[in-house]
Amino acid sequence: MTGDPRPGGHQEAGSSHREQNRVHEHLVTERAGGVEVLRVDRPAALGALSRGMLLALREHLTDLHADESVRVLIVTGTGKGFIAGADIREYHGVSQRDFDAYQRLSRAVFDALAALPQVTIAAVNGYALGGGFEVALSCDLIVASDRARFGLPEINLGLLPGGGGTQRLARAAGVRFATEAVLTGRFYPARKLHDRGVVNEVHSPDELLPRTRELAATIAAKAPVAVRAAKRLVADGARMPLDVGLTVEQQVLSGLYATADAAEGVAAFLDKRQPTFTGR
Repeated sequence: MTGDPRPGGHQEAGSSHREQNRVHEHLVTERAGGVEVLRVDRPAALGALSRGMLLALREHLTDLHADESVRVLIVTGTGKGFIAGADIREYHGVSQRDFDAYQRLSRAVFDALAALPQVTIAAVNGYALGGGFEVALSCDLIVASDRARFGLPEINLGLLPGGGGTQRLARAAGVRFATEAVLTGRFYPARKLHDRGVVNEVHSPDELLPRTRELAATIAAKAPVAVRAAKRLVADGARMPLDVGLTVEQQVLSGLYATADAAEGVAAFLDKRQPTFTGR
């Protein structure tokens, strides 16, 4: 969903020296130190997702799933928009079949993002509306600019979120807040969602990407096998009865103890040095 945007965005100073790759006309990636930044570069449309963008995202996420050189993925936007939802022009007046196909494609992309073994961080620079909010909710962590705005305004079109908004927001912030957001279509400032536990950190526009990169680098420096296991365990455990989750936790821990990284981590602690993790 696109809205009536006002807040500004910011691109990180000095980012131009990093090697960039375009996976689509409106999608740019760059990598450094085990961290990939995927930037939606469609400022004229506030990052609205076209079908072509969704197809390119699905292909890129499929490739990324098997790429062990990337440990953390940061998703961000350009200018005033993070992702201002779907490109509504693409399903205006289309057949029911085509509308449903677009929604299934969106869901497949958001689910693929949520299913990545890498840790994912949404660096929300501006408007995250409809599908854009759903993209952020599909990530493991959300870091936001204090100018960012979040919302699920589909109700204003006589529709509802179709990419997980009703479900992921309810799990992240509670049923009552999600009900309010869906029924009113309101836009919420980043600090409101920080108070609700949906957003992890809020920074000024100038600090958004630098601080997100710091967070990503901290995670990327940890033992890769343990990080991936922790991500999966927390996500899966939230849907398990407590006694089952506790049992699975111990099983995962037992498996990690047998890894070379665990042996290195314990030895480095005792030797008072930084560990060198190899992902084994």
